[in-house]
Amino acid sequence: MNINKLRADTPGCEQRIHLNNAGAGLMPQPVLDAITNHLLLEADIGGYEAEAEAADAIEGSRSSLAQLLGAPTDRVAFTEHATASFVAALSAVDFQTGDLIATTRADYASNQIAYLSLSHRLGVQVLRVPDAPEGGVDLAAMEEVIHRRRPRLVTVTHAPSNSGLIQDVASIGTMCRARDVLYLVDGCQSVGQMPVDVEQIGCDFFSGTSRKYLRGPRGAGFLFISDRVLDTGLEPLFLDMRGADWIADSIYQPAPDARRFETWEFAWALVLGTGAAARYATKIGLGPIRDRARSLATVLRENLADLDGVRVLDVGPELGATVTTSVTGWSSVDLTNQLRMRGINTSSQTRIDAVIDYDTKGVDGALRISPHYYNLESDLDLLIDALYEILSL
Repeated sequence: MNINKLRADTPGCEQRIHLNNAGAGLMPQPVLDAITNHLLLEADIGGYEAEAEAADAIEGSRSSLAQLLGAPTDRVAFTEHATASFVAALSAVDFQTGDLIATTRADYASNQIAYLSLSHRLGVQVLRVPDAPEGGVDLAAMEEVIHRRRPRLVTVTHAPSNSGLIQDVASIGTMCRARDVLYLVDGCQSVGQMPVDVEQIGCDFFSGTSRKYLRGPRGAGFLFISDRVLDTGLEPLFLDMRGADWIADSIYQPAPDARRFETWEFAWALVLGTGAAARYATKIGLGPIRDRARSLATVLRENLADLDGVRVLDVGPELGATVTTSVTGWSSVDLTNQLRMRGINTSSQTRIDAVIDYDTKGVDGALRISPHYYNLESDLDLLIDALYEILSL
């Protein structure tokens, strides 16, 4: 991995130290070119005409994304963002009163809110499987729930946004397949950070975004849909004329493939940017990307733990590139602002971003620091120096 070349591909590296890849990664030049070239084409010939001219490139983006996920091309749908993907998948499940959703205590806040909304509106039960002592969901407890309670849906966030934890989604997939239980995985934080193979995970749905570790644009997401979902006729609650054909006054026909989960209007420039981001990551290799990002995160956790008043919050048998910490006497928001003033990008979370996890840890939020493969070891040193200076104020 040629770090200097990768940084030369990334204009943002010249401006700031970017350690907020769990929020939005810096886009490399090929992604910027794919987006801007299409926008210029739209300006020159018109939006619909540009879409028609770019039709092959758009399908090429679908193919590149499918390759990244280990999926057939026709099993990947484009969406506006990860939450749109996740909600479309949820809406495809015909929940009835008393049905059970089995999830984890670490699932993403927006997902938790969606579960509660289903509970309030439809009488769906929500069961958060307990954590193991070492962190992460207790796999034995999850298997017990799947075996004895037969949930209508199991849903797990692969890499929670509030922690470095990586959940063992493949083991849970094996459990779901053995009991013929639908399985939805939120891969918003994992795609682009590590290898992802939806077939190996064994999920029925896998939602993701372009903007984070994949280093694509904001406002672009995607959803993998399994053969089983399509073969059993599942479809999103609200289809439109891209996802289905209106063939008689009271009859519509859903698309036969993943396109049934798409809607008509898209920012096609962002779709093309997503395809470019998928190709860029694939060319580098997701294994090397994972190894370097995790190596930087490990060094960062060790260095942070040496600072007085700093507590590293990440726990679990497998930790990824997202590092979370709390600092005595400082709010995460104030720390983020102080670091930004010094040209260092991080992000802050408060209690409402992860109520269960932060209450359990006894903190009111976290400073979230998320290096990626194009960061330098010296970036981490400058962050530590800046924090030392801030904490001395």
